[in-house]
Amino acid sequence: MDVADVNGAVAEGFEPVREAFAANFELLGERGAALAVYRDGHQVVDLWAGSRDVEGSAGTAPWERGTAQIVRSATKGVAAAALLLLHQRGELDLDAPVGEYWPEYKTAGKEHTRVRDLLAHRAGVPVLDRPLTPEQAADPDLGAAAVAAQAPVWEPGTDHGYHAQTYSWLTSALLQRVTGRPIGEWIADGIAGPAGAELWLGLPQAEAGRVGRIGRIEAPEKSGALKVRPKRAVTEAYADPDSLTRRAFAAITPLPDENSPAYRAAALPASNGIATADGLARFYASLIGEVDGGTRLFTPETVRLARTEHSAGPDRVLVVNTRFGLGYMLHGSASPLLGPGSFGHPGRGGALGFADPESGIAFGYVTNGLRTSVTADPRAQALVRAVRKSLPDAR
Repeated sequence: MDVADVNGAVAEGFEPVREAFAANFELLGERGAALAVYRDGHQVVDLWAGSRDVEGSAGTAPWERGTAQIVRSATKGVAAAALLLLHQRGELDLDAPVGEYWPEYKTAGKEHTRVRDLLAHRAGVPVLDRPLTPEQAADPDLGAAAVAAQAPVWEPGTDHGYHAQTYSWLTSALLQRVTGRPIGEWIADGIAGPAGAELWLGLPQAEAGRVGRIGRIEAPEKSGALKVRPKRAVTEAYADPDSLTRRAFAAITPLPDENSPAYRAAALPASNGIATADGLARFYASLIGEVDGGTRLFTPETVRLARTEHSAGPDRVLVVNTRFGLGYMLHGSASPLLGPGSFGHPGRGGALGFADPESGIAFGYVTNGLRTSVTADPRAQALVRAVRKSLPDAR
């Protein structure tokens, strides 16, 4: 794709971002995508191109500025913000046992699990001994009962491992016990509305027509792009049905149809939030400052909590070194972000949202083409590098 085929605009100095965005289509098999970047609360990048649906061909509807997509685990950053905002308001104590708010959780060795353990993937319940079907997973009461009954696979608070699916019911059940409200409704009123961000957890029927279809893609063989081979231990972990890795991702079995209206309407904060690129970037911009002179969601102290390292080192689920703050992945080898102080969350297969307080950058990338990467997608990383190159200190 030529740069001229990319829709949207970039501020002066951010031309390398447009070039990298176009190159993703030419070299990395991108089908349809959008990117938005804010700096100091003002949008400096707003780009989109390709087809709305991944299987798009001639005649398929093009991606438009308001096209939205499922962002998978990038949703976790929004769910974390909800719990941190409750803490900021004095309604949730991060050092309190989860069972203080959710009495049913005080079973099977989980009595001393703290709220901060849950946020930092230290709760010890990344798997379900009895996986839920997609229909069961969409029922918040069934999901809450399943994780409440689950025995931990390590002593809570002593180690970390990515809670790929169970994070949905851990966060949604805790929030509902504290507020009395469903998490999707709370996010709409407490985060998306004040920030002016186009993002949803539990897609309203009125917005269904703007969401494109997602699907798997591969980089073209002719691209010459570097193909990173996963370590043998990682490959083996994903191949072994008894590994924590496979079991964590299989907490919902069989895999849901992510393009189905029923799945999109569910509220699974680990995996099925839907957003535009601008919505994801604007959300992160609102965490670290005022957006267009308006709302700021996090105080400086809450930003500090979000990005203070709580978990680091070998991840018992992802089988690589990961770093987590309270609900957010931190800059590192598993998820390279803009700089050491960045915090955010990728979505398996492509999407990425993060904030970097030092530079004032907030970043949102969404795509309909899902690749096999869990964290460091090469398309998102190319865009992050281009943003870094565009900052004044780098020029």
